Amino acid sequence: MATTRAMLERRRASRLRTGIPVHIFSGEADGALLDDIAETISVSRCGALLRTSCRPEIGARITLHHAISGRSRECRVIRIVGPGKDGRFEVGVEIFYPEQDFWGLHFPGDPEPA
Repeated sequence: MATTRAMLERRRASRLRTGIPVHIFSGEADGALLDDIAETISVSRCGALLRTSCRPEIGARITLHHAISGRSRECRVIRIVGPGKDGRFEVGVEIFYPEQDFWGLHFPGDPEPA
């Protein structure tokens, strides 16, 4: 089993804990539709951990719509945990084409805004 230190060293970007409202949706080729309001648990430039009431499949392509900024990004589901006691799932997603300012947050190691 990997140590916590080894897992942290494999990450491409630092994570920040934050609760940002997001809308997740998809129209999968097999007919499975996904449309839900979710909330982030933590975010990085390259992805997010979401809390949602739906359970997408690992590898599913979804669109993540930032409810505050109105911006969207296409993602791939890489992890699913749950459901928890509240009936919700934790879903890890990887953003296909990350943008430095998608989340509207300053990450450690980023250059200071001008």
